[in-house]
This record gives sequence, structure tokens and C-alpha cells, in this order.
Amino acid sequence: MSTAVDLLVKDAGLLVVDGEREIAGGWLAVANGRVTAVGSAGTEPEARTVLSAAGRLVTPGLVNTHHHIYQNLTRSYAPAVNGSLFDWLTTLYPLWAALDEEASYVSAYVGMAELLMGGCTSSSDHLYVHPRPHLVDAEIRAARDIGFRFHATRGSMTRSVEDGGLPPRSVTQTEEEVLADSERLIKAHHDASPGALIRVALAPCSPFSVTKELMTATAELAERYDVRLHTHLAEDRDEDNYCLETYGCRPVEYFEETGWMSDRTWVAHCIYPNDAELRRLAAAGVGVAHCPSSNMLIGGGTARVAEMRELGMPVGIGCDGSASTDHASLWMETRGALLLGRYRGGPGAMTARDALDLATRGSARCLGRADEIGHLRPGACADLVVWDLHEVALAGALTDPVEAWLRCGPARAWTTVVGGRTLVDRGEPVLPGLTDALRTHGTIARRMQQRA
Repeated sequence: MSTAVDLLVKDAGLLVVDGEREIAGGWLAVANGRVTAVGSAGTEPEARTVLSAAGRLVTPGLVNTHHHIYQNLTRSYAPAVNGSLFDWLTTLYPLWAALDEEASYVSAYVGMAELLMGGCTSSSDHLYVHPRPHLVDAEIRAARDIGFRFHATRGSMTRSVEDGGLPPRSVTQTEEEVLADSERLIKAHHDASPGALIRVALAPCSPFSVTKELMTATAELAERYDVRLHTHLAEDRDEDNYCLETYGCRPVEYFEETGWMSDRTWVAHCIYPNDAELRRLAAAGVGVAHCPSSNMLIGGGTARVAEMRELGMPVGIGCDGSASTDHASLWMETRGALLLGRYRGGPGAMTARDALDLATRGSARCLGRADEIGHLRPGACADLVVWDLHEVALAGALTDPVEAWLRCGPARAWTTVVGGRTLVDRGEPVLPGLTDALRTHGTIARRMQQRA
């Protein structure tokens, strides 16, 4: 076995394999990008490369189920930060109209570096403004350059202000343009093979930004190519009013009418379904991306995570943002899920292990990859994190490393491994293009924000 193991991670204070198994002092072996074995101290195989976790917590890599990476170009944009969701959107849409391929690439490169530093090894991204072509291709190019596991969702908007929607015409497209480019992206980039780094999903932005015809046609296209579907749903009370006035029904009913009530679908936020709607979503296998920080910062409600999980729904964690949450730390979002769960349901409603399970196995279910990410059982993709908390922050935390990981803090990724490759080492990204990307990002962000 000694020549077959590419990487050995050993000396973990605690190795979390999945929601059922933890190994004190554990080790993990990797070959060809996959976990080949886990075990207890004293039984380690030889390996080409050995990484000592030095007593730290080791977990599966966290999985981000909802994000808008390009928005890191307008983070904490002062004129937008204290309005409602619709106020926020209408303020920022004109700035985002400047997005081009270079901006999409550098925002993705910087955003993925930030995700890796927060312990995220797989992420979806919802890019729904398309003032210019090939923006999703640029994101995918950044992911490939880094070696990041990436689910690009081809977002879209067709209803501009002139059509009764919110965005300006400059960031919308026709239905024909959206469907043609969606099909092109699937053919060019979607990799359905096991262990794939790049996959594509289809993601009209929301019920109030596209036509019913596009929602229906997108669901049919996803069925034809066997790709997943993603959108925002039941995020805001204004959405209820809009759908009632425009379509004569509530958002979940409209969602069902357009063919989206399927186990290939996961939705962002899902705050305002009523009890009957929630049961229908659960029965269909629809997943939910829970976005704690974004929902709290905008001042709306939050998803009923405990009830959703009791109904068997796939529920994962999403950063959202980067201009509504303004960060891309899955550790912060997981801690937010812990706090919100306990705030809503009491001390027994959410534990640190529950929150970790949301951010790993729950998120993997949302992306349709529960078999190979979100856990570290043999055969899984070798996506893992060695966590670091300063010894001052951990002083006195002696009994439970998982609870300490979220209750103490802040925590950061000491080492992040994707597919067996180390992309964060000693807390710093191992990305040769990051310095140049940050420099270009700063130039583009200043130019974009000066448009106002």
C-alpha cells in the first residue's frame, strides 16, 4: 500500500468522517484524488506526502449551495446596504451592467480563494446578469485554473423594467438568447463523470425576473440534458405580492406550474412557503440553500430549517452575496446556521454537528452529489479541511472539538485540500495568480462603483 498512497493526513485531534463516524487521533489516506482509507493512530500507511494535522480538527470540505461571486466587485456598497431587497437590487443593477469577461474571471478567482480560506471545497455560483457574452465561461476558466470544484449555474433575467420587472434592459436577455447559451454551456463545460470538477446547472434568477415561458422551457432543457435546476424562491414578501398580481398565484404554486417541482431542483432562501407548500416541496425532493447572514442583513425572515429537515428535505448552506453578505466564509455561515437554529427553536434545535452536517452532507444532497462529496468515507472525493483556531480562542475548550469549532473562534482553514491537491497551506492560498487577480480586481471594482 505504501506506493499507492499519494497523501496521508495524520495526527488529527478529531477526524470527522461523516455525520455518523468520528475518529479521535485519526488519519486519512488519499490516492488519485479519492479517499482510500481512514483509521486510528498507529495504523497509518506510508505515503508519498504526509501532512500532520497537529492535533487539529479535520472535517469534510464545506459545500456552498448559493452564491453570486461577481458581487464581490461591489461589496458593502454604501448607497445599497440599508434598503429592502428590491431597493438593494435596483441600486446595484446599473453598476453590474459593466460586468465583462475580465471582471467575471477576476471576481471568480478572488472569490474562490476566499471560499477556500473559509473551508469551502465545492461551490455553486448563480450568475444571472449578462450584459455581455461568455461571463460564465470566464468563471469556469478561473475554477479550472485554481483546481476548484465548481457548479456554475447559468442564471438569466428576461423581464426588464420595461416589461414589469426590476432590472434595466442592459442586464437582461431574450428567451432565445438564454436558452441557446444554456445549451451551449452544457455542451461545452458540463462534466457528468464521477469526481468531476466542473458541472453546469440552469438557473433563471427568480419568478419576478423571467417569463413563465422561460421557466418552463428551462425545466424541459434540464430534463433533456439531465442537469440540475436552481432559482431563488419565496425569499421576500414582495415576491408573494408580485406573483399574486402578475400570475394570479403564490410563488410555490407558480414554481410547480412551470415544471420545477422536482428532485433535480434546489432553491435559495425559501423563507415564506406556508405549511402546505413546504410539504409539497418536501414530497417532491426539492432542496433548499439556507443563507443565514444574507437573510439577517437584509432584515427578512429565515428558512424553517428544523421543519424542513424533519420533512426529509435536502437543506444546505449558502453564502449568498458577495454584496448582500459581503463575505464568502462558509465557516461564518455554518456558525450563523447554528445560532439561528437555536434562536428559532431553542437550545436543542441545533447543535454544532447538525450545522456541520448542513454544510457538508446537506449541501452535497442539494447539488446532487451526496455519494462523493460532503463526507470522507473511502471512495469520496478527497475534499477536506484541517481547521485552525488560535490557542487563545481555544483556551478551556477541552471536551468537544466540534462544538468548540463553531462556538469558539474565529476559525480558519489551516489546510484545504480539493481532489487531493492542497490549495490552502498554513492559512494561505496556494494560488500563483492571486496577486495579479487582486490587483486587477481592485481596478475594476473602483471603475464599476464610480459609474454611480
